[in-house]
Amino acid sequence: MSDPLSDLIALLRPRTVFAKGISGAGPWAVRYGDFGHPGFCTVIEGRCRLAVDGAGAVTIEAGDFIFLPATPGFTMSGFESAEPVFVDPHDAAAGLAGEVRHGRPDGDADVRMLGGYFVFDSPDAALLVSQLPALIHLSGAERLATLVRLVREETGADRPGSDLILSRLVEVLIVEALRSIEGDEAPPGLLRALGDPRLAAAIRRIHGEPARPWTVAALAKEAALSRSAFFDRFARTIGVPPMEYLQAWRMNLAKDLLRRKAGDMATIAERVGYGSASAFSTAFARHVGLPPKRYALTAS
Repeated sequence: MSDPLSDLIALLRPRTVFAKGISGAGPWAVRYGDFGHPGFCTVIEGRCRLAVDGAGAVTIEAGDFIFLPATPGFTMSGFESAEPVFVDPHDAAAGLAGEVRHGRPDGDADVRMLGGYFVFDSPDAALLVSQLPALIHLSGAERLATLVRLVREETGADRPGSDLILSRLVEVLIVEALRSIEGDEAPPGLLRALGDPRLAAAIRRIHGEPARPWTVAALAKEAALSRSAFFDRFARTIGVPPMEYLQAWRMNLAKDLLRRKAGDMATIAERVGYGSASAFSTAFARHVGLPPKRYALTAS
């Protein structure tokens, strides 16, 4: 059975770039500028304040996990008054891999965290980010904390196979974080739809058999709903009608196949549900804005 969330993450091809320890003591505050790449953090001990642009300020404490899908600007601080020190996130990411200390340099820390960021190799990262809140804050996220520790250990060691291990760890970390907000807590989109068992059944069939000549009626049958009830529920929950979602998924698969040069045009057309290369080329150009051959050249 196809897993739509895993399918999406695999297409985006995330990889870790950076992870390090962070601590703070006494009066301290830092202001990070907008970064754009997905960022994450887990609190090992203590607590601090986090105010992310576009979201309300929160207190984060031991066991909490923070995921910022696009890492906008944010301020992090202790609980004593302090003027924020500006930090360029690009400079911080290029810095040393050791622990970063904020505030009082000596003595015990009031808070200790592990934080980092990763990038999506696919240019279609907006597919996921556009469907997520600016801040995902999970409490008691022990499994995620363990994953972050493993990421930190792997980034600090120069061992064979590290790149592969890191890419897999980050994939697991993202899936673990995102499935924690499936359902009504998620904004309209794939995550909310996957929290609806009937819609999830239809979406799994789309992902499992994208080349099948699906109709709204056929998908409604998979969801055990009437055609009209399925159409309305799908459009309301995921944000687009069923056939529009199907075409978008087919085009995303096609873009990935073209980038990887995974077959000639006729083969790719067949794999994404088109009876001929010409029909596929017309649909692709209408959806993407470029004919598939030109897209393959620009994406390589």
